[in-house]
Amino acid sequence: MNENDFYERYLKHLSSQQLEAVKTTEGPVLLLAVPGSGKTTVLVNRLGYMLYCKRIEPEHILTLTYTVAATKDMAERFKSIFGEDVSTSLEFRTINGICAKIIQHYGRLIGKKPYDLVTDEKLTGKILSDIYLKVEGDYPTESDIKGVRTLITYCKNMLLTDDEIKNLESDSDIDIYPIYEAYNSELKRRGLMDYDDQMVYAYRMLKGSPDLLKFYQEKYRYICVDEAQDTSKVQHMIIGLLSGKDGNLFMVGDEDQSIYGFRAAYPEALLNFEKDHPAAKVLIMDQNFRSNAAIVSAADTFIRHNQLRHDKRMRPTREKAQDINYIQLNSRRNQYNYLAKVAADVTCQTAVLYRDNESIIPLVDVLERQGISYRIKNADLAFFTHRVVLDIESILKFCMDPYDEDSFLRIYFKCQTYLKKAEAERLCRLASNAEIPILDAVEETELLNAHVKAKCRALRTHLSNMRYEEPFKALNRIERFMGYGEYLENNHIDTNKLFILKMIAGNENTIDGFMRRLSELQDIFRDKETDYRQIFILSTIHSSKGLEYDAVYLMDACDGVFPSEVISTKAFTTPQEVRDFEEERRIFYVGMTRARNRLNILTYNDEDSTFVREISSDPDKAGNDVNKSGEGSRNNSHEKSKASISKASIKKTLRTNNYAQKKAPAKTVDVPTELIIGQRISQPRYGEGYVTDVDLDEFDMPLKFHVEFDDGQDRIFLYPYAFESGMKLI
Repeated sequence: MNENDFYERYLKHLSSQQLEAVKTTEGPVLLLAVPGSGKTTVLVNRLGYMLYCKRIEPEHILTLTYTVAATKDMAERFKSIFGEDVSTSLEFRTINGICAKIIQHYGRLIGKKPYDLVTDEKLTGKILSDIYLKVEGDYPTESDIKGVRTLITYCKNMLLTDDEIKNLESDSDIDIYPIYEAYNSELKRRGLMDYDDQMVYAYRMLKGSPDLLKFYQEKYRYICVDEAQDTSKVQHMIIGLLSGKDGNLFMVGDEDQSIYGFRAAYPEALLNFEKDHPAAKVLIMDQNFRSNAAIVSAADTFIRHNQLRHDKRMRPTREKAQDINYIQLNSRRNQYNYLAKVAADVTCQTAVLYRDNESIIPLVDVLERQGISYRIKNADLAFFTHRVVLDIESILKFCMDPYDEDSFLRIYFKCQTYLKKAEAERLCRLASNAEIPILDAVEETELLNAHVKAKCRALRTHLSNMRYEEPFKALNRIERFMGYGEYLENNHIDTNKLFILKMIAGNENTIDGFMRRLSELQDIFRDKETDYRQIFILSTIHSSKGLEYDAVYLMDACDGVFPSEVISTKAFTTPQEVRDFEEERRIFYVGMTRARNRLNILTYNDEDSTFVREISSDPDKAGNDVNKSGEGSRNNSHEKSKASISKASIKKTLRTNNYAQKKAPAKTVDVPTELIIGQRISQPRYGEGYVTDVDLDEFDMPLKFHVEFDDGQDRIFLYPYAFESGMKLI
């Protein structure tokens, strides 16, 4: 088949950019393909062009994809266009697949059997659980093991040194280095390797054996790489060795869509492509054939706030249709009922997309209660075994059963009792011997100082008062008045899981009912069968990668959730913080560009949204400031967007300030600005005691508070009147 015939039969429907990419087959080539630009079409047709027009032997072509599913999909696409006969001669593999081939080959060369690949996650989970228990001194949850696995994958894929792995511990609550070392040693002892080892070993073999490397360089003279922005550092190193600096490497990707940093995705390889391959050609496919022009324009404006990217624009090919719909709700908590109404009336394929799996749990709760059909793409159970969720369950269990030693020993130090472990265990023994509630045993010992006793009494009072409260109010009490919120803050744990729990609690009347519902939801997420006929789809943005939907709803677009509060509320001090924030922006961008016709973004009167402001702000004027300070976008935002999003928070601030002014006593009176459970006070008439509870108004201002005095009397006082009348903090 000559080139003209091939063009008429296969290529005449392609754009000029796509056609150029198909015909550029020699040397190192980087193809930057924006969302919806048809990169898979180009990859498949390029393979046909290489075979039929360039007469390249199929056994000299290696096509690498990111996942097994993508490998099968591309092979099927090729077969559907060019037929089965030639498709069987081409090699479509994941990078792990080619690494397995290299390792087996090297083993035959040196006459040594390679380690077995461990594919049983239960086995590696058991190994990690045993190591975690030894290192951390506590039994891990499923969530803990998932976190450890992720860190180990990151370490191996980034080829981190020992010192670099130890530095990770400062950003994690896990002592990853000793776990990492023990895990690797145990695998070697058993003659095993995991999937990450497979790549590290293959890289070392290629680098250490010139004959092995030469064999594969001569075998795979043409290498095509799909989704290059999601490829890890070690994977890029392997590809670089196989192709060489001037080899025929065709790398397709888009650093703007690199969203797998937690798996060590290495978009820097795309940014450094011309440096690593001096003779490289860089092609751009900047036409989006998927989304309406309004979506394309907004997404392009948004992503150009990033600095770590090639200078390119995304251009629409479709006409402008419906503008982006910013759905302004009074509160984040209102989004679940709103989306349930959308689900009930849906008429076209509609996806609700979100940053983290936990975001969707309150919506599933509502959908299940109302009997509304839906489909979850890749449900995740990690939320239900997270430490925060287990802590709350333990506190509630201890509330309902004040004799429960296991629950008490899990939570006493998280509720600001200031008990030492030995003291907590002593209380359990005293209570068991006397057959009394554990916290009542505080009165049976003189070995605790007065401050600790007061803290324990305050906790007992809270638990007693909480027993018959509605679960939403009980969770508020746990977070704000029982010290648990302070524990989360001190340990740099975000409160989003508490928010999710509160949303579920708001639909229950009793603590027992709330606990049952958590168990029911866990069963739903584990056992619900997927009905692919459903057109209302719930998906993380990561799971939606490469897909498209008629309509998209982006939820939780607020600071502290998306993007994370840790990143968005402080000035950047390290390059890593810049990279982290820019990945958050890329994730949002990928979510935006999944929409074909309608993009809906939920906003909330009581929450700010850096990303929503950026969508309508000019990145050439404001974007760099965002990346330098983390606060710049607030100073350069579009005024209309700023007014609509922030007016509620401004209103609340004004009302709070007015309230404070109205309540403010004379300057000569020492009135504390906040009251905290456990504070020591002195009152002229009743003597000294401890604050045991505080009632707040809707603006979080104190109304009244409880004090337990040293004589055992519990009294209630009005704020700030009590301090104006002589009460003082000690």
